[in-house]
Amino acid sequence: MPLAVVAAVAACGQQSQQPAESGVDDAGNVTLYTTREPGLIQPLLDAFSEETGIRVDTVFVRDGLNERLRAEGERSPADVVMTVDTGNLLDLVEAGHAQPLQSGVLEAAIPAHLRDPEGRWFALSLRDRVLYAEKDLELDGFAYEDLADPQWKGKVCIRSGQHPYNISLIAAMIARHGEAATEQWLRGVKANLARKAAGGDREVARDILGGICDIGIANAYYVGRMKNSEEGSEQRQWGDAIKVVRPVFSGAEDGGTHVNISGAILARHAPNRDNAVTLLEYLVSDAAQSLYAKANYEYPVKAGVELDPVVASFGELKVDPLPLAEIAANRKLASELVDRVGFDQ
Repeated sequence: MPLAVVAAVAACGQQSQQPAESGVDDAGNVTLYTTREPGLIQPLLDAFSEETGIRVDTVFVRDGLNERLRAEGERSPADVVMTVDTGNLLDLVEAGHAQPLQSGVLEAAIPAHLRDPEGRWFALSLRDRVLYAEKDLELDGFAYEDLADPQWKGKVCIRSGQHPYNISLIAAMIARHGEAATEQWLRGVKANLARKAAGGDREVARDILGGICDIGIANAYYVGRMKNSEEGSEQRQWGDAIKVVRPVFSGAEDGGTHVNISGAILARHAPNRDNAVTLLEYLVSDAAQSLYAKANYEYPVKAGVELDPVVASFGELKVDPLPLAEIAANRKLASELVDRVGFDQ
């Protein structure tokens, strides 16, 4: 199996490894800049190299991705840039780091609202923002708006409102209902909190097990990780204490569950453009999308791909059709509302 290069710049607080022999026929290389932990995507990259003979040199950039690309300019070795969160992806586009790509393969695999109409960014996997509920709680359905219902007073757990996962959800609420209604909703959610908005998504499940809260909002893929953890482990106990309900937006005929994404761009100055396109198209193949689903428990963007059994048990995912760019446009206002209502205090 080939090993990607994990390169870094010491000033950016990154760690480096030297390239190893790939063990595949040499069809050139492609350089991937990514904010994703290399271990999470390495199975995809290994499979790609085995199939194509193209070596993937991976540069893990924890912070300062935009700044690094700006500093490198036309000299940048980046061919593909991969990140998580719609806002982070669109920041790259707005900073001029992407070049447009028209690809029938990408357009056929990725629904229109999950890619840029001008071909500057593409979603590769989905992260649905769902309800964790105590496993014996009777719920026929749930709307995101219900989090502010007084019946849940003292029963809701959630991580910081300023976390990108929650900023994205709040931004979608603004797109659906406007600023004033979203502010009122946020105040209602804060009034229902069982504890300070803090911790991570898995801590929501932990605190449901501990009887601190009954429900909470978190990403679905964490449940895949928890429920597939070793029998008897803490995380397995947390996962086994909850069930997943996929909320929708109230009153929206076209409403579905809010998703965030992992995605990628074709770098503006990609020196290995053809290999970069080959990598991007591979990442929406059935094989790669299945690896996303089974290794990371994320939801594939391509329809018809087999899911991990735990993820499949959540039922069909109907994605909220609001364009991601429209949601991302409200991020700044969403952050301001979190501070305005003192959500994290």
